[in-house]
Amino acid sequence: MKNKSKNQKSTLRRLNDWLHLWLGLISGIVVFIVSITGCFYAFQQEIKDALEPWRFVAIQDKPFVPPSQLLDTASVYMPDKVPTGLTYSNAEGAAAIGYSSFKDGKRSFSVVFLNPYSGEFIRKEQTLGDGSFDFFRFIINGHRALWLPYKIGRPIVGVCTIIFVVLLVTGIVMWWPKKWNKANFNKSFSIKWNGSFKRVNYDLHNVLGFYSLILAFVIAVTGLVWSFDWFSNSLYYVTSGGETKPEHHHPHSDPSKVQLNAGDSISLLDLAWYKTLEQEPDVQGMYMNPKPKDEDDAIEIIAYQAHGTWYNRNVYYYDQYTLEQFNVEGAKFAEADFADQLSMLNYDIHIGSVLGLSGKVLAFFISLICASLPVTGFLVWWNKNIKATKRSVVNV
Repeated sequence: MKNKSKNQKSTLRRLNDWLHLWLGLISGIVVFIVSITGCFYAFQQEIKDALEPWRFVAIQDKPFVPPSQLLDTASVYMPDKVPTGLTYSNAEGAAAIGYSSFKDGKRSFSVVFLNPYSGEFIRKEQTLGDGSFDFFRFIINGHRALWLPYKIGRPIVGVCTIIFVVLLVTGIVMWWPKKWNKANFNKSFSIKWNGSFKRVNYDLHNVLGFYSLILAFVIAVTGLVWSFDWFSNSLYYVTSGGETKPEHHHPHSDPSKVQLNAGDSISLLDLAWYKTLEQEPDVQGMYMNPKPKDEDDAIEIIAYQAHGTWYNRNVYYYDQYTLEQFNVEGAKFAEADFADQLSMLNYDIHIGSVLGLSGKVLAFFISLICASLPVTGFLVWWNKNIKATKRSVVNV
Protein backbone atom coordinates (compact mmCIF):
# COMPACT_ATOMS: atom_id res chain seq x y z
CA MET A 1 0.00 0.00 0.00
CA LYS A 2 2.82 2.40 0.85
CA ASN A 3 4.47 1.83 -2.53
CA LYS A 4 1.14 2.39 -4.31
CA SER A 5 0.58 5.64 -2.43
CA LYS A 6 4.13 6.73 -3.16
CA ASN A 7 3.71 5.97 -6.87
CA GLN A 8 0.48 8.00 -6.97
CA LYS A 9 2.20 10.95 -5.37
CA SER A 10 5.07 10.62 -7.82
CA THR A 11 2.66 10.56 -10.78
CA LEU A 12 0.80 13.64 -9.51
CA ARG A 13 4.08 15.42 -8.96
CA ARG A 14 5.25 14.66 -12.49
CA LEU A 15 1.91 15.88 -13.86
CA ASN A 16 2.23 19.04 -11.79
CA ASP A 17 5.78 19.63 -13.07
CA TRP A 18 4.67 18.99 -16.67
CA LEU A 19 1.82 21.51 -16.36
CA HIS A 20 4.12 24.09 -14.80
CA LEU A 21 6.65 23.70 -17.60
CA TRP A 22 4.34 23.87 -20.60
CA LEU A 23 1.94 26.45 -19.23
CA GLY A 24 4.95 28.58 -18.39
CA LEU A 25 6.36 28.25 -21.91
CA ILE A 26 2.97 29.06 -23.46
CA SER A 27 2.28 32.16 -21.38
CA GLY A 28 5.83 33.35 -20.70
CA ILE A 29 6.11 36.18 -23.22
CA VAL A 30 2.69 37.61 -22.32
CA VAL A 31 3.39 37.40 -18.57
CA PHE A 32 6.71 39.17 -19.11
CA ILE A 33 5.14 42.02 -21.12
CA VAL A 34 2.23 42.49 -18.71
CA SER A 35 4.52 42.41 -15.67
CA ILE A 36 7.24 44.71 -16.99
CA THR A 37 4.72 47.29 -18.18
CA GLY A 38 3.11 47.03 -14.74
CA CYS A 39 6.47 48.02 -13.23
CA PHE A 40 6.52 51.21 -15.30
CA TYR A 41 2.89 52.05 -14.65
CA ALA A 42 3.13 51.71 -10.87
CA PHE A 43 4.84 55.10 -10.64
CA GLN A 44 3.19 56.81 -13.60
CA GLN A 45 1.63 59.53 -11.41
CA GLU A 46 4.88 60.28 -9.58
CA ILE A 47 6.86 60.37 -12.83
CA LYS A 48 4.33 62.67 -14.48
CA ASP A 49 4.36 64.97 -11.47
CA ALA A 50 8.16 65.17 -11.63
CA LEU A 51 8.35 65.79 -15.39
CA GLU A 52 5.26 67.97 -15.87
CA PRO A 53 5.40 71.05 -13.60
CA TRP A 54 2.22 72.45 -15.15
CA ARG A 55 0.28 69.96 -13.06
CA PHE A 56 0.93 72.14 -9.99
CA VAL A 57 0.06 75.64 -8.84
CA ALA A 58 1.05 77.80 -5.89
CA ILE A 59 -1.28 77.33 -2.94
CA GLN A 60 -3.40 80.42 -2.32
CA ASP A 61 -5.53 81.42 0.64
CA LYS A 62 -8.76 81.62 -1.32
CA PRO A 63 -11.37 79.25 -2.73
CA PHE A 64 -11.32 77.64 -6.16
CA VAL A 65 -13.27 79.26 -8.99
CA PRO A 66 -16.46 77.44 -10.04
CA PRO A 67 -16.57 74.97 -12.97
CA SER A 68 -18.19 77.44 -15.39
CA GLN A 69 -15.21 79.80 -15.20
CA LEU A 70 -12.79 76.99 -15.95
CA LEU A 71 -14.95 75.80 -18.84
CA ASP A 72 -15.16 79.31 -20.33
CA THR A 73 -11.37 79.64 -20.32
CA ALA A 74 -10.80 76.17 -21.75
CA SER A 75 -13.29 76.76 -24.57
CA VAL A 76 -11.02 79.49 -25.94
CA TYR A 77 -8.29 76.90 -26.51
CA MET A 78 -10.64 74.10 -27.62
CA PRO A 79 -13.18 75.88 -29.84
CA ASP A 80 -16.15 73.84 -31.07
CA LYS A 81 -15.13 70.94 -28.81
CA VAL A 82 -17.35 69.42 -26.12
CA PRO A 83 -15.65 68.83 -22.75
CA THR A 84 -16.08 65.31 -21.41
CA GLY A 85 -14.51 65.59 -17.96
CA LEU A 86 -13.52 68.23 -15.40
CA THR A 87 -11.14 67.51 -12.54
CA TYR A 88 -10.20 69.51 -9.47
CA SER A 89 -7.11 68.24 -7.65
CA ASN A 90 -5.96 69.09 -4.12
CA ALA A 91 -4.78 72.52 -2.92
CA GLU A 92 -1.55 72.45 -4.96
CA GLY A 93 -2.84 70.70 -8.08
CA ALA A 94 -3.96 72.27 -11.35
CA ALA A 95 -7.51 71.78 -12.54
CA ALA A 96 -7.92 69.87 -15.81
CA ILE A 97 -10.62 69.68 -18.46
CA GLY A 98 -10.54 66.72 -20.80
CA TYR A 99 -11.85 66.46 -24.36
CA SER A 100 -12.35 62.93 -25.64
CA SER A 101 -13.70 62.14 -29.11
CA PHE A 102 -14.02 59.19 -31.48
CA LYS A 103 -14.16 59.88 -35.21
CA ASP A 104 -13.53 57.74 -38.30
CA GLY A 105 -12.41 54.85 -36.14
CA LYS A 106 -9.80 56.98 -34.35
CA ARG A 107 -9.87 58.16 -30.77
CA SER A 108 -8.34 61.43 -29.63
CA PHE A 109 -7.91 63.00 -26.22
CA SER A 110 -6.75 66.47 -25.21
CA VAL A 111 -6.57 68.13 -21.82
CA VAL A 112 -6.41 71.79 -20.80
CA PHE A 113 -4.72 72.60 -17.48
CA LEU A 114 -5.94 75.63 -15.55
CA ASN A 115 -5.23 77.46 -12.31
CA PRO A 116 -8.14 76.53 -10.02
CA TYR A 117 -7.73 79.70 -7.95
CA SER A 118 -7.98 82.13 -10.87
CA GLY A 119 -9.22 80.12 -13.85
CA GLU A 120 -6.17 81.15 -15.86
CA PHE A 121 -4.88 78.94 -18.68
CA ILE A 122 -1.68 76.99 -17.95
CA ARG A 123 -1.15 74.49 -20.75
CA LYS A 124 -2.86 72.38 -23.41
CA GLU A 125 -1.79 68.78 -24.04
CA GLN A 126 -2.89 66.22 -26.63
CA THR A 127 -2.12 62.74 -25.32
CA LEU A 128 -3.99 60.69 -27.91
CA GLY A 129 -4.55 61.30 -31.60
CA ASP A 130 -2.70 62.01 -34.84
CA GLY A 131 0.91 63.04 -34.27
CA SER A 132 0.78 62.56 -30.49
CA PHE A 133 2.59 60.09 -28.28
CA ASP A 134 2.05 59.54 -24.60
CA PHE A 135 4.52 57.15 -22.99
CA PHE A 136 2.21 55.92 -20.25
CA ARG A 137 -0.69 55.43 -22.63
CA PHE A 138 1.70 53.29 -24.68
CA ILE A 139 2.59 51.38 -21.52
CA ILE A 140 -1.01 50.81 -20.45
CA ASN A 141 -1.98 49.67 -23.96
CA GLY A 142 0.76 47.05 -23.74
CA HIS A 143 -0.28 46.10 -20.22
CA ARG A 144 -3.94 45.64 -21.07
CA ALA A 145 -3.82 44.38 -24.65
CA LEU A 146 -0.21 43.77 -25.80
CA TRP A 147 -0.53 46.76 -28.21
CA LEU A 148 -3.13 44.81 -30.17
CA PRO A 149 -6.74 45.89 -30.74
CA TYR A 150 -8.43 45.58 -27.34
CA LYS A 151 -10.97 43.02 -28.58
CA ILE A 152 -8.06 40.74 -29.43
CA GLY A 153 -5.42 41.67 -26.88
CA ARG A 154 -7.50 41.81 -23.69
CA PRO A 155 -8.73 38.18 -23.90
CA ILE A 156 -5.18 37.01 -24.56
CA VAL A 157 -3.93 38.90 -21.51
CA GLY A 158 -6.84 37.56 -19.46
CA VAL A 159 -6.25 33.92 -20.43
CA CYS A 160 -2.51 34.19 -19.77
CA THR A 161 -3.26 35.79 -16.38
CA ILE A 162 -5.43 32.79 -15.50
CA ILE A 163 -2.56 30.54 -16.60
CA PHE A 164 -0.24 32.59 -14.38
CA VAL A 165 -2.51 31.95 -11.38
CA VAL A 166 -2.35 28.21 -12.15
CA LEU A 167 1.43 28.50 -12.39
CA LEU A 168 1.53 30.02 -8.91
CA VAL A 169 -0.29 26.95 -7.59
CA THR A 170 1.83 24.42 -9.46
CA GLY A 171 4.91 26.43 -8.52
CA ILE A 172 4.26 26.15 -4.79
CA VAL A 173 3.81 22.40 -5.22
CA MET A 174 7.19 22.19 -6.96
CA TRP A 175 8.77 24.44 -4.33
CA TRP A 176 7.50 22.35 -1.40
CA PRO A 177 10.41 20.24 -0.09
CA LYS A 178 9.94 16.47 0.10
CA LYS A 179 11.67 16.56 3.49
CA TRP A 180 11.94 19.52 5.87
CA ASN A 181 15.59 19.12 6.82
CA LYS A 182 18.12 21.92 7.23
CA ALA A 183 19.57 21.59 3.71
CA ASN A 184 16.15 21.78 2.03
CA PHE A 185 15.08 24.61 4.32
CA ASN A 186 18.06 26.75 3.28
CA LYS A 187 17.56 25.83 -0.35
CA SER A 188 13.89 26.80 -0.25
CA PHE A 189 14.22 30.14 1.55
CA SER A 190 17.58 31.59 0.52
CA ILE A 191 19.53 32.31 -2.66
CA LYS A 192 23.04 30.91 -2.90
CA TRP A 193 24.68 33.98 -4.42
CA ASN A 194 28.14 32.36 -4.50
CA GLY A 195 26.86 29.36 -6.46
CA SER A 196 27.11 28.73 -10.19
CA PHE A 197 24.99 30.69 -12.67
CA LYS A 198 22.60 27.76 -12.99
CA ARG A 199 22.19 27.55 -9.21
CA VAL A 200 21.64 31.29 -8.77
CA ASN A 201 19.15 31.32 -11.64
CA TYR A 202 17.29 28.35 -10.14
CA ASP A 203 17.18 30.02 -6.72
CA LEU A 204 15.94 33.28 -8.22
CA HIS A 205 13.06 31.41 -9.83
CA ASN A 206 12.32 29.14 -6.89
CA VAL A 207 12.85 31.42 -3.89
CA LEU A 208 11.61 34.73 -5.30
CA GLY A 209 8.62 32.93 -6.73
CA PHE A 210 7.75 31.71 -3.24
CA TYR A 211 8.21 35.08 -1.52
CA SER A 212 6.09 36.89 -4.11
CA LEU A 213 3.39 34.23 -4.25
CA ILE A 214 0.60 35.88 -2.24
CA LEU A 215 1.02 39.42 -3.59
CA ALA A 216 1.49 38.14 -7.15
CA PHE A 217 -1.78 36.26 -6.74
CA VAL A 218 -3.52 39.44 -5.52
CA ILE A 219 -2.20 41.50 -8.45
CA ALA A 220 -3.25 38.80 -10.92
CA VAL A 221 -6.75 38.45 -9.48
CA THR A 222 -7.37 42.21 -9.41
CA GLY A 223 -6.21 42.34 -13.03
CA LEU A 224 -8.65 39.60 -14.03
CA VAL A 225 -11.52 41.79 -12.83
CA TRP A 226 -11.00 43.97 -15.93
CA SER A 227 -10.34 41.10 -18.31
CA PHE A 228 -13.55 39.11 -17.91
CA ASP A 229 -17.02 40.16 -16.80
CA TRP A 230 -17.73 36.61 -15.65
CA PHE A 231 -14.76 36.76 -13.28
CA SER A 232 -15.76 40.16 -11.91
CA ASN A 233 -19.32 38.96 -11.38
CA SER A 234 -18.13 35.71 -9.77
CA LEU A 235 -15.81 37.56 -7.38
CA TYR A 236 -18.66 39.87 -6.39
CA TYR A 237 -20.95 36.87 -5.88
CA VAL A 238 -18.45 35.21 -3.54
CA THR A 239 -17.52 38.33 -1.54
CA SER A 240 -21.14 39.48 -1.19
CA GLY A 241 -22.38 36.14 0.08
CA GLY A 242 -24.31 35.16 -3.02
CA GLU A 243 -25.60 38.46 -4.40
CA THR A 244 -25.56 39.37 -8.08
CA LYS A 245 -23.34 42.28 -9.03
CA PRO A 246 -25.59 45.23 -9.92
CA GLU A 247 -25.03 47.00 -13.20
CA HIS A 248 -23.74 50.55 -13.01
CA HIS A 249 -26.75 52.77 -12.66
CA HIS A 250 -27.52 56.29 -11.61
CA PRO A 251 -30.73 58.17 -10.98
CA HIS A 252 -32.47 60.05 -13.77
CA SER A 253 -33.47 63.69 -14.03
CA ASP A 254 -37.04 64.65 -14.84
CA PRO A 255 -37.09 66.76 -18.05
CA SER A 256 -40.70 67.75 -17.38
CA LYS A 257 -39.73 69.81 -14.36
CA VAL A 258 -39.05 73.54 -14.64
CA GLN A 259 -35.36 74.41 -14.61
CA LEU A 260 -34.36 75.80 -11.23
CA ASN A 261 -32.29 78.75 -12.43
CA ALA A 262 -33.91 79.60 -15.75
CA GLY A 263 -32.60 83.02 -16.65
CA ASP A 264 -30.10 82.99 -13.75
CA SER A 265 -26.43 83.75 -14.32
CA ILE A 266 -25.22 80.86 -12.16
CA SER A 267 -25.17 77.51 -13.96
CA LEU A 268 -26.69 74.42 -12.41
CA LEU A 269 -23.31 72.69 -12.56
CA ASP A 270 -21.86 75.50 -10.41
CA LEU A 271 -24.75 75.22 -7.96
CA ALA A 272 -24.28 71.44 -7.75
CA TRP A 273 -20.56 71.98 -7.17
CA TYR A 274 -21.22 74.49 -4.37
CA LYS A 275 -23.78 72.13 -2.84
CA THR A 276 -21.22 69.31 -2.87
CA LEU A 277 -18.55 71.51 -1.26
CA GLU A 278 -20.92 72.23 1.62
CA GLN A 279 -21.00 68.50 2.31
CA GLU A 280 -17.30 67.93 1.56
CA PRO A 281 -15.30 70.72 3.26
CA ASP A 282 -12.10 68.62 3.30
CA VAL A 283 -12.39 67.12 -0.17
CA GLN A 284 -9.05 66.26 -1.83
CA GLY A 285 -10.23 66.18 -5.43
CA MET A 286 -13.35 66.20 -7.57
CA TYR A 287 -14.39 64.84 -10.93
CA MET A 288 -17.53 65.67 -12.91
CA ASN A 289 -18.95 65.47 -16.40
CA PRO A 290 -19.46 69.11 -17.42
CA LYS A 291 -22.54 68.35 -19.50
CA PRO A 292 -25.03 65.49 -19.09
CA LYS A 293 -25.19 63.40 -22.27
CA ASP A 294 -28.96 62.95 -22.29
CA GLU A 295 -31.87 65.04 -21.15
CA ASP A 296 -32.69 62.59 -18.35
CA ASP A 297 -29.10 62.18 -17.08
CA ALA A 298 -28.23 63.39 -13.59
CA ILE A 299 -25.35 65.67 -12.67
CA GLU A 300 -22.70 63.40 -11.19
CA ILE A 301 -19.87 64.69 -8.98
CA ILE A 302 -17.24 62.39 -7.46
CA ALA A 303 -15.53 63.67 -4.31
CA TYR A 304 -12.23 61.98 -3.43
CA GLN A 305 -11.38 61.78 0.25
CA ALA A 306 -7.60 61.33 -0.09
CA HIS A 307 -5.12 62.57 -2.69
CA GLY A 308 -3.39 59.82 -4.65
CA THR A 309 -6.03 57.13 -4.15
CA TRP A 310 -9.30 56.51 -5.95
CA TYR A 311 -11.25 54.04 -3.83
CA ASN A 312 -12.26 56.34 -0.95
CA ARG A 313 -14.82 58.43 -2.77
CA ASN A 314 -18.30 59.79 -2.34
CA VAL A 315 -20.53 60.18 -5.39
CA TYR A 316 -23.25 62.82 -5.50
CA TYR A 317 -26.14 62.88 -7.96
CA TYR A 318 -28.39 65.85 -8.69
CA ASP A 319 -31.37 66.40 -10.95
CA GLN A 320 -30.02 68.55 -13.79
CA TYR A 321 -33.19 70.69 -13.79
CA THR A 322 -34.07 71.12 -10.11
CA LEU A 323 -30.82 70.21 -8.27
CA GLU A 324 -32.73 67.71 -6.19
CA GLN A 325 -30.13 65.46 -4.58
CA PHE A 326 -30.63 61.73 -5.08
CA ASN A 327 -29.73 59.25 -2.38
CA VAL A 328 -28.07 56.23 -3.97
CA GLU A 329 -27.13 53.15 -1.97
CA GLY A 330 -23.40 52.44 -2.05
CA ALA A 331 -22.52 55.88 -3.45
CA LYS A 332 -20.22 56.53 -0.48
CA PHE A 333 -17.29 54.21 0.20
CA ALA A 334 -17.65 54.25 3.98
CA GLU A 335 -21.32 53.25 3.73
CA ALA A 336 -20.97 50.61 1.00
CA ASP A 337 -21.14 46.86 1.57
CA PHE A 338 -17.93 44.83 1.68
CA ALA A 339 -18.28 43.54 -1.89
CA ASP A 340 -18.85 47.08 -3.21
CA GLN A 341 -15.93 48.41 -1.19
CA LEU A 342 -13.72 45.66 -2.58
CA SER A 343 -14.84 46.61 -6.09
CA MET A 344 -13.92 50.26 -5.43
CA LEU A 345 -10.58 49.16 -4.00
CA ASN A 346 -9.67 46.97 -6.97
CA TYR A 347 -7.61 49.53 -8.93
CA ASP A 348 -5.75 50.84 -5.87
CA ILE A 349 -4.93 47.30 -4.75
CA HIS A 350 -3.74 46.41 -8.25
CA ILE A 351 -1.22 49.25 -8.45
CA GLY A 352 -0.39 49.28 -4.72
CA SER A 353 -1.60 52.83 -4.04
CA VAL A 354 -3.96 51.51 -1.35
CA LEU A 355 -0.85 51.51 0.91
CA GLY A 356 0.50 54.82 -0.39
CA LEU A 357 3.98 55.16 -1.83
CA SER A 358 5.26 52.12 0.08
CA GLY A 359 2.52 50.05 -1.53
CA LYS A 360 3.53 51.23 -4.99
CA VAL A 361 7.16 50.33 -4.27
CA LEU A 362 6.03 46.88 -3.17
CA ALA A 363 3.85 46.47 -6.28
CA PHE A 364 6.82 47.52 -8.43
CA PHE A 365 9.10 44.85 -7.00
CA ILE A 366 6.42 42.15 -7.12
CA SER A 367 5.77 43.00 -10.78
CA LEU A 368 9.50 42.92 -11.44
CA ILE A 369 9.76 39.46 -9.88
CA CYS A 370 6.75 38.31 -11.94
CA ALA A 371 8.52 39.58 -15.07
CA SER A 372 11.66 37.67 -14.13
CA LEU A 373 9.91 34.33 -13.53
CA PRO A 374 9.33 33.47 -17.22
CA VAL A 375 12.98 34.35 -17.94
CA THR A 376 14.53 32.37 -15.08
CA GLY A 377 12.05 29.54 -15.65
CA PHE A 378 12.97 29.33 -19.32
CA LEU A 379 16.68 29.24 -18.42
CA VAL A 380 16.07 26.43 -15.93
CA TRP A 381 14.33 24.43 -18.66
CA TRP A 382 16.99 25.32 -21.26
CA ASN A 383 19.86 24.29 -18.99
CA LYS A 384 18.16 20.96 -18.27
CA ASN A 385 17.70 20.36 -22.00
CA ILE A 386 21.36 21.10 -22.70
CA LYS A 387 22.38 18.73 -19.91
CA ALA A 388 20.07 16.00 -21.24
CA THR A 389 21.39 16.51 -24.78
CA LYS A 390 25.00 16.20 -23.61
CA ARG A 391 24.16 12.96 -21.81
CA SER A 392 22.53 11.47 -24.89
CA VAL A 393 25.55 12.43 -27.00
CA VAL A 394 27.91 10.80 -24.52
CA ASN A 395 25.78 7.64 -24.44
CA VAL A 396 25.84 7.43 -28.22
